[in-house]
Amino acid sequence: MTVPSIKHIRAFVMQDGAEGGGADYHDQTDGHWIDDHVATPMARYPAYRASRKSFGLNLLGSLVVEIEAEEGTTGFAVTTGGEPGAWIVEKHLSRFVEGSRLTDIERIWDQMYFSTIYYGRKGLVLNAISGVDLALWDLLGKWRGEPVYQLLGGPVRDELIFYATGARPDAAQKLGFIGGKMPLHHGPAEGEEGLKKNLALLAEMRARVGPDFWLMYDGWMSLDLDYATRLASRAWDQSQLKWIEEPLPPDDYWGYAELRRNVPRGQLVTTGEHEATRWGFRLLLEMECADIIQPDVGWCGGITELIKISALADARGVLVVPHGSSVYSYHFVVTRHNSPFAEFIMMAPGADVVTPMFARLLLEEPVPQNGRMIVPDRPGFGVQLNPACKLRRPYQH
Repeated sequence: MTVPSIKHIRAFVMQDGAEGGGADYHDQTDGHWIDDHVATPMARYPAYRASRKSFGLNLLGSLVVEIEAEEGTTGFAVTTGGEPGAWIVEKHLSRFVEGSRLTDIERIWDQMYFSTIYYGRKGLVLNAISGVDLALWDLLGKWRGEPVYQLLGGPVRDELIFYATGARPDAAQKLGFIGGKMPLHHGPAEGEEGLKKNLALLAEMRARVGPDFWLMYDGWMSLDLDYATRLASRAWDQSQLKWIEEPLPPDDYWGYAELRRNVPRGQLVTTGEHEATRWGFRLLLEMECADIIQPDVGWCGGITELIKISALADARGVLVVPHGSSVYSYHFVVTRHNSPFAEFIMMAPGADVVTPMFARLLLEEPVPQNGRMIVPDRPGFGVQLNPACKLRRPYQH
């Protein structure tokens, strides 16, 4: 079979004024749990404490990357990055994609990464690279007529099991999830009173869900080592907090290593949502910073890089539970023994019903039923771009 070459790559963003349901899942209407006084690194400033949107968390917006082979097959992917990401794809990364065979995924990734290393390495540039990489995997799966999980070696389990991220672990329990992870609401700037409120909410949820349901706290990079250590210890003693997630800034590897040494035996430290590439995760792993690493496949470098990250973790007995990212992580998790469960982010404003994560952008996006999912066997990632979603192409090459 002759492998076709890639004819076009295009980058789109959502039309101005579109809000909620895109790949930038923080871009929600007022009153959504995801933006309700969540602790952040900016919470040290009272003006930016009540809302993450107040300091610009939702400004990047969605990035849609579409890649077309010369014989007409098209693959696509969504991530965050908005117009800056679209510029990177169209003006820089496109030269490594167009004209390549659609199976040249490893070489394309290598060229994208090392050509942008002087201004990239992490963050926005890796978001753009991830979007291109995921679109390539979608294209390859659609051309071969196979789901991406088959391209990755096939499933190692019949179904996925999920924990839920949202403000209502009690609702998640009733919906069949194995655990509930709440956003931490109060950080160090709110002192001992804020710490007591964090512990009180956790205790309230523990009373609602009983002793066996997992409860976790997501710190979203908002704490210092002292606060995180005190929170972890008291939350374990009072409410059996299963893990504390990303409590410190992502570059504080030394702090994570010390925190993991100091938390109560049996409690886990997790992080990695805002880390990228095999090199970043190698540092987390070699310094023994976490029991579970949580790369976001739309931010860490795509499937191509997640394969390498997972192998590094597997060799050290560390679990890999990717951050959110819907179908893009489901197809990976189902193929890896060291990814025994998956995250589902509750995108309903009240975190009390199951809705698709990228509802406005994707069609046929699967969701868990009773906390379980059989990953669909449709080609590629098994979703289609919603034609009703208004997109624009801000740059062309």
